[in-house]
Amino acid sequence: MEPIADKKKAIFESTLELVRENGFHGTPMSLVAKRAGVAAGTIYHYFEGKQELIIELFYYIRDQIISVLKREDSAKVPFQQCFFNIWYGLYEYYSQNPNVLMFFEQFINSPYNTCVGESSKSEFHKHLFGFFERGISEGRLKPLSPKILGTLAHANIISTVKIYSAGRFVLEEDELKQIPQILWDGMSSR
Repeated sequence: MEPIADKKKAIFESTLELVRENGFHGTPMSLVAKRAGVAAGTIYHYFEGKQELIIELFYYIRDQIISVLKREDSAKVPFQQCFFNIWYGLYEYYSQNPNVLMFFEQFINSPYNTCVGESSKSEFHKHLFGFFERGISEGRLKPLSPKILGTLAHANIISTVKIYSAGRFVLEEDELKQIPQILWDGMSSR
């Protein structure tokens, strides 16, 4: 993932905040520019319009999440340790970036979603499901569909972050460790 300009990053971060507060429709380009601290003309230097901004933001976030997967998955590390590294890595990413989950929920249910090709949307899943395929082929996981295992694990991470972030309950460190352990126990071939 190549570095982006500070102004472009500020625009992305401002867009995430505003989408969380106001939704896509309540987030005009002028408000994004103001929140990012850039001139109205500057935002159009980077993006032709709101649709391009939203779609590029989707790719930017997707690439960050893929980077977490790649960083935590290593053939040199035992598969089980990679599983826990990925679980905690994604948990940490989503916990530190709560606006990302709100953005994705709105993006998936918006017309912007139809502007992104299926291969682009599935890039994350390709890496995630590939990781679970590896576990199955190494005999570390039950011989189930990697799509089911990957979806179950990712949904577990997202749900844990959402419940914890909403303040519905407080997890002690030992309790948090139990969540991926239960998931691993259910998936592993032992």
